[in-house]
Amino acid sequence: MKPILLTLILVLPFWVNAQNAPKTFSLDDCIKYALENTVEVKNARVDSRMSEAKVRETTGIGLPQVDVDVSLMHNPKLPRFYSKYDAEQPNIIDLSQIPGIQSGDVVAFPNVFQLPSSGNAGVTINQLLFSSSYLVGLKAASTYKELSYKSETETQISVMEKVMKAYYAVLVNNERIQLSDANIARVDSLLKSTTALYQNGFAEEIEVDRIQVELNNLLSERLKTQNLQNLSLALLKFQMNYPINDSLEVVGDLRELSVDSSIFDEYEQGWDYKSRIEYQTLETQRKLQELNIKNKYAASLPTLNGFFNYGYQTQSPDIGGLFKTESDIASTSQYGPDKWYSYSSFGVSLKVPLFSGLQRSNQVQQARYELLKVENQFSSLKQSIDLSIQQNSITYQNSLETLRSQNQNMTLAEKVARVSRIKYEQGVGSNIEVVTAESSLRQAQVSYYNALYDALIAKVDLDKAYAKIDPTKYVQTTND
Repeated sequence: MKPILLTLILVLPFWVNAQNAPKTFSLDDCIKYALENTVEVKNARVDSRMSEAKVRETTGIGLPQVDVDVSLMHNPKLPRFYSKYDAEQPNIIDLSQIPGIQSGDVVAFPNVFQLPSSGNAGVTINQLLFSSSYLVGLKAASTYKELSYKSETETQISVMEKVMKAYYAVLVNNERIQLSDANIARVDSLLKSTTALYQNGFAEEIEVDRIQVELNNLLSERLKTQNLQNLSLALLKFQMNYPINDSLEVVGDLRELSVDSSIFDEYEQGWDYKSRIEYQTLETQRKLQELNIKNKYAASLPTLNGFFNYGYQTQSPDIGGLFKTESDIASTSQYGPDKWYSYSSFGVSLKVPLFSGLQRSNQVQQARYELLKVENQFSSLKQSIDLSIQQNSITYQNSLETLRSQNQNMTLAEKVARVSRIKYEQGVGSNIEVVTAESSLRQAQVSYYNALYDALIAKVDLDKAYAKIDPTKYVQTTND
């Protein structure tokens, strides 16, 4: 027992640390997690499953419809039976024995043709043999399922777009934090050396104060960046539907991300409006509307059905007699033999709509107008896509130009800061020059990473405009 207890004591801290360790996610990991856990994608996936059930429901209309009917009934007081007495014509019941009755009188007496209790058990089978509406409905159900798949893909693309933008914000802020730490370490080292010079009488106190101010600014900027990073992580968790209180660590290298103008030639090759999921969705909606018109026409065509009935019936003087068969009762007795007697029937029915008060023709006309509205949406969608491509292309080009400019500025600022420090350390430069160079470097770095983030976001928008965001790389398609 002691070795087991000792093992638990040694292993438990490592196990707890492993459980509390933050999970590391790359961009692909974030997207996969989001596509599996976000509420929007889950609901879109449920809609796809519902459309599949809708197809099976529509298919079931053409299969045999089988109904079983069992009923038991008891009449404590049966309705009266009425009969007119005609001396020349015999009645089922001899009325001539009733005192005072004359020919032509109507007599009401207890029902002798129905027993108080009755039972019925039967099965009915109906089969649709021909219906144009059913055939059109099958195609419409399949098209509806296709539309739900398109809607699911559109939702996945939207979720991927949000996750990518939130991920890039976290990645850029990680780089800014690391850069801030390097700047703080460098200025802190400069502060210590300047303080030593001041203590030995080789520098003035104001020089120490200037560097201290710059260090304070760097520390304040570091704190702001860290707070911004916490907010960016919270946003990424929200877009992924990741538990907000669980740890999450983002991994990735900004140098591996491609942000350059060479992608335009690649994107424009083979470009077609049909690549956009919105265009595909509208095409499916057009197919549905065309089928709706066909269905309106099909409502005027004949419908042929077949049916078959089979069952058993019985009657009894009381309710208990329905549950037994007294076959020994003679058929000449008052009530006849107490048995369940079978019955059956089969046939076909044809329904031909002749005139509906012009309702069908007006319904067809309305459906045609709806189709015209869908056709009009194509031109509007094409213009919207063209504008989106043009707008995002210009935005991306501008962001690349800004990024190149800010990268040059940051490189020059690093060079100026390095030379200023060297000159100051060799005694040929001023302290003000060093502080100014460090401040300019910090501002250039902030501007560079802002430009980098803007370029990454513009790249995501451009990818969406050219339909380059593909969820099939991360999840299995619903059609499979």
